[in-house]
Amino acid sequence: MAATRETRRRPARRDTTPRTVLLVMCAGYFLVLLDVTVVNVALPRIGSGLHTDIGGLQWVVDGYALALAALMLTSGTAGDRYGHRRVVLAGLAVFGAGSLGCGLAPDVAVLVAARVVQGVGAALLLPGTLAVISRAYPDDAARARAIGVWAGVGSLALPAGPLLGGALTDWLGWRSIFLINVPVVLFALVRSAAVVEESKETGARRLDPPGLLLGGLVLLATTYAFIEGGRTGAGSPYVVTAATIAVLALVALTVAELRRGDDAMLPPALLRRPAFDAANATAGIMNLGTLGTLFVLMLFLQSVQHRSALVAGLAVLPLFAPLAVMAPFGGRITSRIGSRVPAAAGLLIAAAGLALLARAQPHSGLPVLFPALLLWGIGCGLLTPAVVAAAISTAPADRAGLASAVNNTARQTGGAIGIAVAGAIAGPPRDEGRFLRGFHTVAVGSAGLYGVAAVVAVVLLPGVWRPLRS
Repeated sequence: MAATRETRRRPARRDTTPRTVLLVMCAGYFLVLLDVTVVNVALPRIGSGLHTDIGGLQWVVDGYALALAALMLTSGTAGDRYGHRRVVLAGLAVFGAGSLGCGLAPDVAVLVAARVVQGVGAALLLPGTLAVISRAYPDDAARARAIGVWAGVGSLALPAGPLLGGALTDWLGWRSIFLINVPVVLFALVRSAAVVEESKETGARRLDPPGLLLGGLVLLATTYAFIEGGRTGAGSPYVVTAATIAVLALVALTVAELRRGDDAMLPPALLRRPAFDAANATAGIMNLGTLGTLFVLMLFLQSVQHRSALVAGLAVLPLFAPLAVMAPFGGRITSRIGSRVPAAAGLLIAAAGLALLARAQPHSGLPVLFPALLLWGIGCGLLTPAVVAAAISTAPADRAGLASAVNNTARQTGGAIGIAVAGAIAGPPRDEGRFLRGFHTVAVGSAGLYGVAAVVAVVLLPGVWRPLRS
């Protein structure tokens, strides 16, 4: 009987660890995506609390996005080379330290620096969570179910951001949106250290320090040029200098990556595939329009319409809820007919919603905002799985992981630049007339970009209309 009882107990012990691994990796993944949107609803309170202008608020959002975009490709390679457990634990520790720094920041400069630290931690953590989960579930069916849970948790983070951020900002102050991360990170860090096994890839690619440094410089200089341009004008010496640095760094990056060939952070051979380039350009445009417009939308709802943070968070639920609901549906359509139709349809539907935002006025209520946000969200819900699938399917099979990382990087880069451009166009909310005109320009301009991207999707993305060979 003792032997029988022992035999019955063993499977339970084996099943406990993978479930725990899934739980802690999903917790880390949720926090990374949550901090993409949670801060937007707190921006007016941060601005008044730290006495900063719209440029400072842009850096609060972009500090995180830039670090995430600059390090995403490198962190995946680092995990393959040095071990995903080690990189994930480092990411959790850095993210937690950055969150604590944000919550305690005495001024906007410290807050931006802490947001950069948060972004570094997020970049280390994000690629590793999926790799760790994949290794914890060696069975194909169990792995697919676990990845489905992981993806579902990520989808929930987007609508949770404005709601949680709004509630915490109204009830406990803006610092709480960062400090709440700390206990969750501590839990995930302790449990990850206990249950996650180390893993490395044999024959992993070498790191690419020149690509990392030059790519980061391109992003930083470009973002600075747009933000400073909004403050001082496009002809400012600072703007001209930053733009020049961005161009020179881009040229140097191109030369360095061509020399490294397949060992480059972004292998040139991958970029010679038109469909792959189109998929990632579309992903970048998607986030450029969405995060840029969202940045000024949250300022409009609170600083112009004078809604509370929580009510503003509730107001944008029609945008984020469809992302969680429509993404699985969009994924099923994409799996059947390819990316071309759902990507083009998603772009056009989202463009219609963005264009409707031009009707928004200081006293506009739900009848004006709801259809615009709903169409925008439905379109992005169709579009997101289509561009991810297109990026992966148009890359060689042995580069699927790299293709996914490139797509993530394109989205984060587009978002960072979109916030910089949108803030520069809209200007400070205290100048209500200019801000409202700028908000409308950002929304309509984003709709126009989506229309152009829809044409690119029809011509270049793979799908049922015309087989495409890259």
